[in-house]
Amino acid sequence: MRPLLAGASVAGLVAALTLGSAAAFGRPSGPPAAAAPAGAPASGIAGLQERVREQPHDAAAWASLGIAYVEQARLTADPASYPKADEVLHRSLREAPGNDAALSGLGALAAARHDFHGALRYADRALAANPHGQKAAAVRVDALVELGRHDAALAAARRADSVRPGVPIFTRLAYVRELRGEVPEARRVLGLARSSATDPGDLAYIAAQLGELAWNDGDLGRAGREYAEALRLSPGHLAALDGQARVKAARGDTSGALAERAEIVRRLPLPQYLTEYGELLEAAGRPDEAKRQYAVATAWARTAEANGVDADLETALSESDHGDPKAALRAARAEYERRCPDPGVRECSVHAADALAWALHVNGRDEEALRYARQATATGYRRAQFRYHLGVIEKALGKRAAARRDLAEALRRNPRFSPLWAPRAKAALEDLGGTP
Repeated sequence: MRPLLAGASVAGLVAALTLGSAAAFGRPSGPPAAAAPAGAPASGIAGLQERVREQPHDAAAWASLGIAYVEQARLTADPASYPKADEVLHRSLREAPGNDAALSGLGALAAARHDFHGALRYADRALAANPHGQKAAAVRVDALVELGRHDAALAAARRADSVRPGVPIFTRLAYVRELRGEVPEARRVLGLARSSATDPGDLAYIAAQLGELAWNDGDLGRAGREYAEALRLSPGHLAALDGQARVKAARGDTSGALAERAEIVRRLPLPQYLTEYGELLEAAGRPDEAKRQYAVATAWARTAEANGVDADLETALSESDHGDPKAALRAARAEYERRCPDPGVRECSVHAADALAWALHVNGRDEEALRYARQATATGYRRAQFRYHLGVIEKALGKRAAARRDLAEALRRNPRFSPLWAPRAKAALEDLGGTP
């Protein structure tokens, strides 16, 4: 596969070109850079377990088993596999110190546990051992994105593209561009990735990401077509099913959206999906059922933390809107300080900044919240909910003109960004004398 930047002026084309768990309540920045071992997760793991029993000094087999455990957790939303992954990946390093497969796997594990500083360290060590390692390069981009270091993430994605191009790198490059507010470039790079891909799973992932770009721009028609294409290529594709549920809800097909949301949380009960299902139930006048979804999201966070996952971001967002404001603020502040430990650094994760801003707001600390809400929206990332949060905080501070501008911008970007929050944004704007 040719590098994405080949055949053109690098400086000129990169400027014209365009993902994250990634961030919780955001979206992943790309498909895995290397597939899990062949077969379904269970059979693949069973085969690798047999291999390491027969060949206990096979470092590559131990590394593959660790990566398979990480993938199993991703596919099942069960973090109980993470301690197993940690154990066997370190066993691989004991058998072959410094091997890049184990280091890449530990980087992927750290990222899955939301330890993005650790993910970056492991990715750097893996790339030092093998500069052509695509998995380590992908982990490195993801970690930089989640730490809010978008310039460094762009440079890392460009370098990875020049060393070993492929769909995992292309889609990460697109997501970095989107986070920087360069949406036409993001769309273009995903189009180029689509023209380079042949695997139906890769093509489905790209279609789903193009659907996300359209959704964030409020283009329901285009978003719906891209999600439908992803589901045609990969029936049951969860990201596309999630997007299709949002489109159905926005078009007033509440029963269809609820049915798809129920299927999503049955298959992958992650906090993001549980919260979105709960909010749709709440908007549909079913608050008791909604509370049950929020309670499951809280329980998942506790289980994740018991297995070494930092779930503060999920906790902050869920508790701010549907639980304990004080718990939300503790979690949001811890997550922000973890991702952005240097107060002198201007860049930080937009998701962590938004979560902290909103947690401060629900605790009545709007003066302090304003700084973080502005930081979350400063990159140009087109997420209507971020702009809504900024507008609500400005309204609480009596900054009426700014609040009108930002609430109107949230609704301009996507007038139906949430069945629960978009009506509140409209009501707040009307209260300020503005019109959607």
